[in-house]
Amino acid sequence: MTRTTRPHRFKQFRMCYCLAVAVFLSGEAGYSQSPAQRPSSTALPAIAVKTELVVLPVRVIDRNGDFVSGLSLDHFRVYQDGRLQRISLFQPEDAPVSVGLIVDHSRSMGPKLAEVTAAIVAFSTSSNPQDEMFVVDFNDDVSLEPHDGRAFTDDPAELAKAVSAVSARGQTKLYDAVNEGLKHLQLAHRDKRALIIVSDGGDNASQHRYRDVLALARRSQTVIYSIGLLGDSGEEENPGILRRLCQDTGGIAFFPEAKETVRTVSARIARDLREQYTLGFAPQRRTSDSGPDYHKMDVKVSVPGRGRIRVQTRRGYFNSEMLAAFGKRAS
Repeated sequence: MTRTTRPHRFKQFRMCYCLAVAVFLSGEAGYSQSPAQRPSSTALPAIAVKTELVVLPVRVIDRNGDFVSGLSLDHFRVYQDGRLQRISLFQPEDAPVSVGLIVDHSRSMGPKLAEVTAAIVAFSTSSNPQDEMFVVDFNDDVSLEPHDGRAFTDDPAELAKAVSAVSARGQTKLYDAVNEGLKHLQLAHRDKRALIIVSDGGDNASQHRYRDVLALARRSQTVIYSIGLLGDSGEEENPGILRRLCQDTGGIAFFPEAKETVRTVSARIARDLREQYTLGFAPQRRTSDSGPDYHKMDVKVSVPGRGRIRVQTRRGYFNSEMLAAFGKRAS
């Protein structure tokens, strides 16, 4: 009798123990931790849960064009293809962002680089103090500038030094530089991601093509802004490239006129990034129907007493754009 009951009891104990461990680990995976809150190396490792998330930067303005601040999750409704979605990520305005500064150093940009450096400093000083940034310089080559061994920095002096690290020469690898910036954003700690291109828009030396960088930008859900610096001669300039990149990713292309400076435009982009709400949802999919590849998005905002409200966000997304997030970190 003893020989038959001990194995049975041990088997029951082992099953209960495994079940308890599984419940404990699933609870550990249910929350995210910031880098400063991660457990020490002696603790059990966190279990990463893969989720697919559509992230939408949303700017809300009133009839006078002023940003509407102070909204909460209850003010927003998100619809995909006409169906209401459950918002699983909400960040109020001025949420920190990961930004790549893509700076043209080709021959045609030589006379403009001093002003560009000043603009980068203006952008970084106007940004959220918790933003993380990096610089990619490009001409014949593409150079991801180091920041004392770190992937990102928030120091305006470091950013200015990175922009000045390369002299103006040679041809233009714009698409290759944008591709490098998008790849580097895979290391980002923020939910919001943006690239800012400072260039005259020409490209005459890249291995990548427009469709390559657009596909990567959509997969990473990165919004692209640009500051187009056009001269009188139009040599090697192609503002249409900048307009397309921004329009296709939900950003804005700026072309400073005589009354504007690059610095004022860069500060305006920084303000635009700060005056955004961040919404995210995991699309509900039917198991029997994969559905269309492209999905139309509609964000509605109800603010009683504020009159007519206008919402600026992406109009839709492709299935391939969904962000695979493993153990998302809090911003």
